[in-house]
Amino acid sequence: MDTKEDKIQRILDLYTRLMNGDTINKKQEASRLGISERSVQRDLDDIREFLSSRTIYKGVVNDVVYDRSEHGYQLKQVEKERMSDGELLAVMKILLESRAFIKPEMMKILDKLIDRCALPENRKLMKELCANECFHYVELRHKKVFTDKMWEIALAAKEHRCIEILYEKAGTGKVVTRKVEPLAILFCEFYFYMAAQIENINRDKEFQIADDPFPTIYRIDRIRRLKILDEHFQVPYKDRFEEGEYRKRVQFMYGGKLQKIEFWYKGWSLEAVLDKLPTAKIIQEDKENNRYLIRAETFGKGINMWLKSQGENIEVVKRH
Repeated sequence: MDTKEDKIQRILDLYTRLMNGDTINKKQEASRLGISERSVQRDLDDIREFLSSRTIYKGVVNDVVYDRSEHGYQLKQVEKERMSDGELLAVMKILLESRAFIKPEMMKILDKLIDRCALPENRKLMKELCANECFHYVELRHKKVFTDKMWEIALAAKEHRCIEILYEKAGTGKVVTRKVEPLAILFCEFYFYMAAQIENINRDKEFQIADDPFPTIYRIDRIRRLKILDEHFQVPYKDRFEEGEYRKRVQFMYGGKLQKIEFWYKGWSLEAVLDKLPTAKIIQEDKENNRYLIRAETFGKGINMWLKSQGENIEVVKRH
């Protein structure tokens, strides 16, 4: 009869051999020990459960996996799963600075991060390190929860499904209905946005640039109502929307044509300019006047706001 002591010895033996890099063939193991293959499987499952419980403390995922080439089970380090304390603190600070969510939602997200990512003995300290910023957190004025809506948009974009939205236009309070083809979700300075192509609209009447081929940008918190439609839209692979490339060239989430701009910069932080404009390149250095000629590609009018904010530090020399 298989006693508790026998099982413990078997599991310890299996665990030691796995740790030493051995491959465990279930059929051979059952024959060697005079037990069923099902019993060997249960022993392996017990080891998996033990390894899983260790993950939260060590941050390293070890698992017993079947290797087809070796016809048996091996112990493999899958990935580093748990954030380090420094990484977790950095993510929390970025979230607080973003002010992307209303206060109750932001606090709930931070609590979940701490509970799931921080070691039990460090959770109290992690909360204390962000306590002052949490207390003084100022939520955005729209005061809306929209994460479920954002997830629906993301799924619709993934599945190429059209959606119908009731949207509040900025500055006017006017509410319009739009049927759109969602392409991507973007985040910029406090707000989440949806990039989408509009269907069935008089572009000459509604758009400043009627032949603008690039997506329209919608702030997600301004979407009052959203309906996922059964209708699908087609996107040829060569024409697929690449939000990473688009994001490099769009400033302040203003739509518009792609333009190239060249300007002299003579401020104190060249690095800040190059970070602000990911497509920026230095094409000339004027050491005598301590300035740099920079060329960048951007979409729309948003870049104008930033250029004006730099005052005398920037002199625009060319747009095309």
